[in-house]
Amino acid sequence: MLDDNEIIEIMSEYDLELKNTDPELVEIIDNLVCVDLKDEYMKLSYDERMIVILTTLITNQSINLYEKLLTQALRNGFSPVIVKEMLYQTIVYVGLSKVYEFIDVTNDIFDENGVDVPLPGQSMTTNKTRKNEGYDIQADHYGKDWLDMKIKSTPDNQKQLWDYISAFGFGDIYTRGGISQKQRELVTLAVLISLRGCEDQLEIHMRGNLKVGNDENKIIAVLMILIPYIGFPRIHNALKILNKITI
Repeated sequence: MLDDNEIIEIMSEYDLELKNTDPELVEIIDNLVCVDLKDEYMKLSYDERMIVILTTLITNQSINLYEKLLTQALRNGFSPVIVKEMLYQTIVYVGLSKVYEFIDVTNDIFDENGVDVPLPGQSMTTNKTRKNEGYDIQADHYGKDWLDMKIKSTPDNQKQLWDYISAFGFGDIYTRGGISQKQRELVTLAVLISLRGCEDQLEIHMRGNLKVGNDENKIIAVLMILIPYIGFPRIHNALKILNKITI
């Protein structure tokens, strides 16, 4: 397996068909990644880069590119457990309707690469503990005072939403093993950067990233390496939010 710093996702390496049909486009993208953004890629580990890129491909429903990059990533030693945890977590933010097909595709790719499923279980909660443990993770990542204020200020007939967030979003998902809390916040960051109309949630999770140890430079690197996949406008929007909380 190659060392982390020797692996950069280059289109000419994982899309041979496009290299034959659109060689100039492949060269343009490779120049962006290997020349313009190389320093940004090196600020993240290989696992972190693949978490961010594969998550944005799921969010944007880019199945063909996901298949190509996941196949390459597995061959470079990317953990199948991280892949499944990333998929499960993305459901919280974009819904099962957008992730379900990617689960099938992922299982097919695992089979082609000799990965047996189901993978070892990673669940850490029970039906009795999931809500409280999910609440505790939210309080740790985003602040107990802030969380209690948000719950308190929610109309009584809507407060159940916070129970669902605590039990499902955090109790069922964020408590799971196989992936660190720093990596989980990168998954969420990549989803929210890629979506439209989620600026409030993006600000919350940028703060959460900072709280768990993903510093400002790492967040900037995440934003920059997403440019080829989601374009400049969403990156500008995300940088505006990051500057709001750090400057």
